[in-house]
Amino acid sequence: MVRCIVVDDEPLALDIITDYVSKVPELKLVGSTTNAIEALTLVQNGEVDLVFLDVQMPELTGIQFLKIINGKCDVILTTAYPQYALDGYELNVVDYLLKPIAFDRFYRSVQKVLNNKPPKVQQATAQPTQSEAVDFIFVKTEHKIQRVDLDDILYIEGLKDYISIYTPDERIVTLQNMKKMEDILPVNRFVRVHRSYIVALDKIASIERGRIYIKDKIIPVGDTYRDSFYKYIGDKNG
Repeated sequence: MVRCIVVDDEPLALDIITDYVSKVPELKLVGSTTNAIEALTLVQNGEVDLVFLDVQMPELTGIQFLKIINGKCDVILTTAYPQYALDGYELNVVDYLLKPIAFDRFYRSVQKVLNNKPPKVQQATAQPTQSEAVDFIFVKTEHKIQRVDLDDILYIEGLKDYISIYTPDERIVTLQNMKKMEDILPVNRFVRVHRSYIVALDKIASIERGRIYIKDKIIPVGDTYRDSFYKYIGDKNG
């Protein structure tokens, strides 16, 4: 099965491609969204093999999206504007579909993925090797999309619909929720210890009386997370 996501800021176009996906047995729909940042998160987290991607979107254009993911998964561009075809092919898209898209044309594009990329399909459920592991994420701040290296993260604090990512040099605020961030981060490096906090395990200086010390920050261990956190720490100690 090829795990795919449909990204388009036009709901009607989104519905059409989603319906087409449901008619191809080899495709498994992971999600459909008008939010390119949400789709980017899924790709970064290794949950997607193929993206059906609109070119002109308000937050992040399809071309910008392609440059950010840098070949991490296959992409089929879907657009009403033929002038972007050259840019798409220079960034190694599988195909370029012009709207309105007929099902037979859509199906031929999918066949290119199935016929030309069998190793990617077979390895979709395999665990990533150390060299393939994600070591950075992209988050949207007020004026830009910013790369954040996982090695730099000390801890993350939830603030209603926003989160703050703390590094030794800065605080990065992004519109995101804690659950989605928790799902993105590798579980062997980050752990949620409170409804408002995720900590980097390798940045913990000490733990004392239900409090975690990271540099000059004291982070409480919440009752809901206490047992799982101490069990995890105990397992690490052998």
